[in-house]
Amino acid sequence: MRRAGRPGLIGLAARTAVVAGTANAVTNASAAKQQQAAVNRQNAAIADQARIDAAAAQAVAAQQAAAPVPAAAPAPAAGGVDVVAELQKLAALKEAGLLDDAEFAAAKAKLLA
Repeated sequence: MRRAGRPGLIGLAARTAVVAGTANAVTNASAAKQQQAAVNRQNAAIADQARIDAAAAQAVAAQQAAAPVPAAAPAPAAGGVDVVAELQKLAALKEAGLLDDAEFAAAKAKLLA
């Protein structure tokens, strides 16, 4: 004879197992979705960085191709420094973005001193 109302011990254990299994499946699916989203964000960041690097390389190549070839400066005296050539090098570094204004001014002052 079966009791009416509450489930028996086996029914209670079965219901608990189903609830726990469902919760576990939902948690695993959520974690997998979050992990895939993180991988997608990382791949997008890598692709963005690659595009930035390619654009920078193109800009440098274009700048080098468009830069006029300076006229040959007379050779410096023995043991001396060609100030004009050094200033041109500093200006090129500043234009390329490798030197900021303060670094350029300090190098120029050192060269002219």
